[in-house]
Amino acid sequence: MTALSPFLETLKTHMLNTVWPALDDSYTPEQPEVTYNGTPIPPSTKGLPKIVESLCPDCEKTRCIPARMFEEDGRVYMEKTCPEHGYFKELYWSDVEMFLKAEKFVFGDNRGLSNPRVPHATKCPQQCGLCNMHTSHTGVGNLDLTNRCNLTCPVCFANANAAGYVYQPTFDQVRQMLLNYRAGRPTPGHIVQFSGGEPTIYPYFVEACKLAKDVGISWVQCASNGIAFTDLDFAYRAKDAGLDGIYLQFDGMVDAIYKKTRGESLFKKKLQAIENAGKAGLYVVLVCTVVRGVNNHQVGEILKFGIEHCDTVSGCAFQPVTFTGRIAQRMREKMRYTLSDLAHDIEDQTGLAEAREDWFPIPCTSPFAKLFDALKGDGTAVNFSCHSHCGQGTYLYIDKKGGATPITRFIDLPGFLRAIDALAGRVNQSSSPTLAIVKLLANLRRFWNSSAAPEGLTFSHFLHLLKELVEGRPESGKRGKGDELFMACGMHFMDSYNYEVERVKRCIIHYSAPNGLVYPFCTYNSGPVYREKVEKKFAMSMDQWKNQGGVKYTENIDKITKDVRVAERKKAEAAPAAQSSCCSSEGNGHGGSCGCGDNHGESNGHGKQEALVQLLTGK
Repeated sequence: MTALSPFLETLKTHMLNTVWPALDDSYTPEQPEVTYNGTPIPPSTKGLPKIVESLCPDCEKTRCIPARMFEEDGRVYMEKTCPEHGYFKELYWSDVEMFLKAEKFVFGDNRGLSNPRVPHATKCPQQCGLCNMHTSHTGVGNLDLTNRCNLTCPVCFANANAAGYVYQPTFDQVRQMLLNYRAGRPTPGHIVQFSGGEPTIYPYFVEACKLAKDVGISWVQCASNGIAFTDLDFAYRAKDAGLDGIYLQFDGMVDAIYKKTRGESLFKKKLQAIENAGKAGLYVVLVCTVVRGVNNHQVGEILKFGIEHCDTVSGCAFQPVTFTGRIAQRMREKMRYTLSDLAHDIEDQTGLAEAREDWFPIPCTSPFAKLFDALKGDGTAVNFSCHSHCGQGTYLYIDKKGGATPITRFIDLPGFLRAIDALAGRVNQSSSPTLAIVKLLANLRRFWNSSAAPEGLTFSHFLHLLKELVEGRPESGKRGKGDELFMACGMHFMDSYNYEVERVKRCIIHYSAPNGLVYPFCTYNSGPVYREKVEKKFAMSMDQWKNQGGVKYTENIDKITKDVRVAERKKAEAAPAAQSSCCSSEGNGHGGSCGCGDNHGESNGHGKQEALVQLLTGK
């Protein structure tokens, strides 16, 4: 280890003699009592068994019902009974140990917005937009540019033709939706993801990227199937306009998977899109919607592929299947895939990260935001203060030789995070923030294990890499491979079978809509499904679209119609008992990049949903 200066040695001795709070599992973070609007914040419930507020999957109107969560055979289940539709039991997490561990790394709720769009709500999720009960500001702000797509996936019934209308906001509406994100106080929106449909076919996509930067968005990405980025000129134009990254739909490593989920071979196009993104200076996150029995055997290969291309690919995001509409229990049991399944599959398929040791919940990043806020004093740092069971991930250090090591192997991450959280409060109280941060660095060094660190990686350089994650890396494709942190994460968005209202109140992934409201992901795409209401209010009919010159899209109508008819024919041949549905993905916002095969909440059209399950499972 590099020797410290005499000043830092003295400071280190002082810090080690300072009385610190316990930094083990008994550590208690600060928990706010009310939101900025004065609404009480009940802390999230912990332990098992426990009672939570959930929804009935079958009620047409959003009906909240109590649900019991409990352990059975090492797994976590949710059970609930609707007075009208009866009893439901659903697998929640497949590993109770990982479930309980996640609850230990929550560092207090945030306080929402001081200017919520719905200031007097009393019911969640029925009064939404964001409201005074919501505890998190926008972490990632989705903005759907269109429900049109340049693919005709056999498993997707969310395209404009199947929906029967075209939803495509005007450029002025896009401007206002961006401004609505920026209007949040005290923390305005900093990260925007253009989604759809396929956002790159929006006629003003490049202009929308520039507009986002003009109104103050610091990171602009798009959720895309990647087809547009096979054109290198398009990639350069998007980058020059302000696009920073691509959330790239990436179902697997073989075309057999794409033929099943997308109806055609796409793997070479994915590779071309990644290559062009690197040349243009765009970062890529590989986004895989995981369906058990379809592509869960590929999650390890996807992660290894991402690491091999780490000069352009900054991470892999896996999104377990989410069901919408009605689906039989036997089919849910067959297709349900949980966050703990993901962690164990990656461990088994790669050996790179141990499921129970190296994975931590998304809100464990909250201490960094709290520290930055304490130093800046303005409350504007983005805090990913979601529920501990919304997502989990691990960071790997990639060395120059391509080796990958979980950071938990060389740093005591629990102690490290708790120390930062504890110091954030002290910085707030300090008359000298500079001295406080120097004390912090001296204290944090005790969590570093130099003998276990990869060759050449020092503590100070590790802190530099953490700083890059927050403030931005060198341009994609221009830094060389290795000597960086690589993210692998899973986000499990809820459906009505595993719905938790306390999770919705903490959601950090939002949708800005042309009605002026901002919705949590799991009210927009599931639960009340505000997407359906918003799109229909601002949509135009297919005939109106064609009359306005929508020729490029309508050239594919015959093929889309044929695919839908084939799917419906398969439904008619299937057993009549299966009323089924699909998956959802944050990476798309909708059909364009999730491969879900459903209208994300369309309560009718169950025949199409049944056909989806037939197509996915091959049965």
